[in-house]
Amino acid sequence: MLVLLSNSALSWGQTEPEEIKPEENKFKEYFFEALKQKAIENYDKAITALERCLKLDVNNATIYHELGKNYLALKDYKNAYSSFEKANSLDPKNKWFLIGMYDVDYATRDYADAIKVINKLILFDPKFKEDLTSLYMNTAEFDKALLLINELNETVGKSERRENYKLQILSQGKYQDGEITNLVEQINKYPKVEENYIALIYLYSKKDDLEKVMETVRKLEKEIPNSEWVQVSLFKNYLVVNDSEKAVKAMNTVLASKTIDSKIKHRVFNEFLIYVNNNPQLETDLDKAIAYFDEDKNVNVAKEIAKYYHNKKQWNKAIKYYQMALKKMGEADVEINLLLIDVYSQMEQFDKVAKIAQEMIELYPVQAQFYYFAGLAYNQLQEFKKAKEILEMGMDYVVEDLSLEIGYNIQLGEAFNGLGDNNKKEFYFSKANELLKKKKQNE
Repeated sequence: MLVLLSNSALSWGQTEPEEIKPEENKFKEYFFEALKQKAIENYDKAITALERCLKLDVNNATIYHELGKNYLALKDYKNAYSSFEKANSLDPKNKWFLIGMYDVDYATRDYADAIKVINKLILFDPKFKEDLTSLYMNTAEFDKALLLINELNETVGKSERRENYKLQILSQGKYQDGEITNLVEQINKYPKVEENYIALIYLYSKKDDLEKVMETVRKLEKEIPNSEWVQVSLFKNYLVVNDSEKAVKAMNTVLASKTIDSKIKHRVFNEFLIYVNNNPQLETDLDKAIAYFDEDKNVNVAKEIAKYYHNKKQWNKAIKYYQMALKKMGEADVEINLLLIDVYSQMEQFDKVAKIAQEMIELYPVQAQFYYFAGLAYNQLQEFKKAKEILEMGMDYVVEDLSLEIGYNIQLGEAFNGLGDNNKKEFYFSKANELLKKKKQNE
């Protein structure tokens, strides 16, 4: 109201008092009517009242501002913008008129114009630079966005939103060189800020510039010798130069860290696993390292190691780690037991296959695969009657699994062959052949 009345007073400054009073009263009446109607969301009526105000004071910026707010509420963006723009032309020093223009631009997604408006608002309040970063992202002006993000990071500190923008930008390789230059400058200015080294190491790693990675690590080690992140990079270097003692020490530091995220820890551990495959004397250190992942709910590390050795057909090692995995997951874990059965089958230790399969049948009486492996094991052990009985029981649980159904018929054929029943033998082998043809057709 103070602004409004001062604007009105300027307009009527040369008029005689007796001439002012009637128009001034009308102006106040229309203006308060506009405020009342806006408050109850009668925006059309508010606009009508404001237009009456303009007839009495055509250059009143406050009235244009109020008109803009009402038009914006009605989503009449064209009239809203022109009203705010007129208010700004009458009073360029009032930031709220520019904010009104920005609100319209944002509502209409006219980000190019919004950038022009925000740059004017920044002169009133530098905090609007935060909005400018988002606008640059929306207009894909990533070079400008990156420069502004780095400026704000240094002047007001980092924010989660800006860091997410930065990651998005740096996923495009062409912006990485500029960010490398920025990080080098930041490290020179603030040598004790660890996160700048980490970000630089990451970018050099993406470019496969190992020399620069190690140069940065050495700087980090010099400035912050106790940094856990130093050990992440040094670990890999120790593996390259085959310094196993230092590699183990670095790995244990990384795995014990509460600041290094789990993805990095898993990567370090996997690299050590590959290293141990060629350096089996370090297997004890590998076993100890598994304990660091005891609380990991997402990955059973022992199971993944077992799979690694399973794929390499290193059966004894696979068995060792599957058994460790079962202790964590529970002895009744279906997948691990099936994998363990497969290993024993490959080793032709069919007594162990039969034992595990029978134990799992008691726990999972409708799991057809366990009946199959039990039947296969009994056939190999020449206990054909047991094989026949358990396979016939399990066949009822085979559902839409053509490969397993083929396997059942082959093993039943083997069982009846062992029992001397040639008719049944030929029946099941013939059925297996028919299913094999069907499978090939489906493929």
